Amino acid sequence: MKTRFFLRFIAGMLLLSSLPLLSNATESLTSGLAPAITDDQHYNRAIHIMAMLLVGFGFLMVFVRKYGRSALTATFLLVSISLPLYMVISSKGTGINENDIRRLILSEFCAASLLIAAGAVLGRLKMQQYLLLGLLFVPCYMLNEWMVLEGGFGLVGAGSVVDTGGSIVIHAFGAIFGLGVALTMTTKQEFEKTIESDAVSDRYSMLGSMILWVFWPSFCAALVTPEQMPLTVVNVILALCGSTITTYLVSVSLRKKISIADIANAALAGGVAIGSACADATHSEAIIIGVVAGAISTFGFAVIQARQQKLMKIIDTCGVTNLHGIPGLIGGFAALPIVKGLEIKQQLLGMVITVVLAFSLGMIAGKILPLLGRKTEAYEDADEFLDAAE
Repeated sequence: MKTRFFLRFIAGMLLLSSLPLLSNATESLTSGLAPAITDDQHYNRAIHIMAMLLVGFGFLMVFVRKYGRSALTATFLLVSISLPLYMVISSKGTGINENDIRRLILSEFCAASLLIAAGAVLGRLKMQQYLLLGLLFVPCYMLNEWMVLEGGFGLVGAGSVVDTGGSIVIHAFGAIFGLGVALTMTTKQEFEKTIESDAVSDRYSMLGSMILWVFWPSFCAALVTPEQMPLTVVNVILALCGSTITTYLVSVSLRKKISIADIANAALAGGVAIGSACADATHSEAIIIGVVAGAISTFGFAVIQARQQKLMKIIDTCGVTNLHGIPGLIGGFAALPIVKGLEIKQQLLGMVITVVLAFSLGMIAGKILPLLGRKTEAYEDADEFLDAAE
């Protein structure tokens, strides 16, 4: 008995002494897996964003009755040219080896902003002009991104502008850039031509809107920390719910009946506006931001857009001013009282830089694009696609 007890005692001591080794081995294994797990999570979000770019944005823009093929093809081309261009420029000649998935997500953000800009002049560009627009836009976007988020030229402190989900540098920049393009290249004939939609094109547009709605949380949470992920995702969903309900109520009160264009577009304004503060807002604040953005966006589509276009003599085909431009700026302002420790002057300066750069560079791009000619007939597939004539 004594021998058996002694052997058990020795075995127990050996087991206890081995516990730190087992713990260290477990920690080593866990730390080794952590980067791989993070990359896998980033990959999943990157694919969600890709679905937004190609399917969400693509079908959202098919509301123009005779321009569906062109809208989808243009979306395909714009995404395909912007992703590699952003990644090549950002690699700075060192090769694309430094966290490829993160760089892919950043390039997808750029592609989203490009699609927003293209929405302002949708239907009035030849297909090769969309490619040129992409070539012109990506360096401009990266310049603004560098200046506002990374402290380029020392105008804004690096990291002092809070814009987690891209309300400012993605949505507002893309919309205002597109507005600048439209201002310098909209012709009198284009201004006077009616943009037609029908029940089929509207249904496809609603499909695109719903796909964007579903994947928007991944867009805003693409690069947040694991600790911020749950709050960010729920905030985005709540903001989208707030803007969707508000869009319906405001649309009916202003138009007396439901406008499918309002529902397909302004319902997304909450996702745009929550972007800057999505990782910091409370759930109540997220809902309020969504409600405010939805109301202002719907009012913009129903009342302001026609007056804006008449005053500026432009056509904003997809209404990006009201879906992305104004809600994007609302998002930048919303971060001021919400994000603790935020430098107000730096945030406002970052917004001013974005607006000035986007509009001025967009106007320059609008002067360059017509060098490739103009569409024979705006908002028509027939002049570029086989068997497209009705």
